[in-house]
Amino acid sequence: MQEIRSRILETLKQMGPSSAGTVAESLNVPQVTVRYHLDILLGDDLIAVSKAKRTRAVGRPQQLYSLTAEADAHFPDNFAPLTAGVVRQLKELLPADKVEGCFRSLAEEMAQPLANESPAGEKLDERMERVVAFLNERGYMAQWEPGNGLLHTHNCPYSGVAGEHRELCCMDLALIESLSGQSCERIEAIADGGRCCSYYVQDDKADVAVSPQMVELIV
Repeated sequence: MQEIRSRILETLKQMGPSSAGTVAESLNVPQVTVRYHLDILLGDDLIAVSKAKRTRAVGRPQQLYSLTAEADAHFPDNFAPLTAGVVRQLKELLPADKVEGCFRSLAEEMAQPLANESPAGEKLDERMERVVAFLNERGYMAQWEPGNGLLHTHNCPYSGVAGEHRELCCMDLALIESLSGQSCERIEAIADGGRCCSYYVQDDKADVAVSPQMVELIV
């Protein structure tokens, strides 16, 4: 697949249903070029088009493009088959609390390389830039919103497995906490039908704390 079409798919994965103009602006590519590649992706059944609700009485409704189920094959999910088998085996052999403990320990072990590289006095936003890079190397398509204290992961490496084995969601939460070094709360999950997994990352060193309820008002 051409790079620009892969980038369009990634943009729609991150942003959800979007117009051709929004995609073009995000990619810094002429809109006519984006429309050409959108037509190809439509023909390949990788995206679908719908009409946005009108905000004005006049004018044509805007077309919005979104990913189809077939597009999932273009995003990293190589962890899923192996993970499903491992989780099933653990759940058969161990009590529930032991299974959760195993995954938490695994998350902490996965985060250890980044934790070892953390300089003294590192600010949260600086740390989260490295967290995003760490997660993106592993296929999470992560995005940090410093103003809101929100970390989004737009791709689940365990797609199709996490819904049945929610221990994997707990492991990802533990991973985010270990990577960030902060208390975190998941406020949206792909396994629950969300567009992405979103985590509120509490800056434990900040003078003023912002609650998840306040975050919902912000976003």
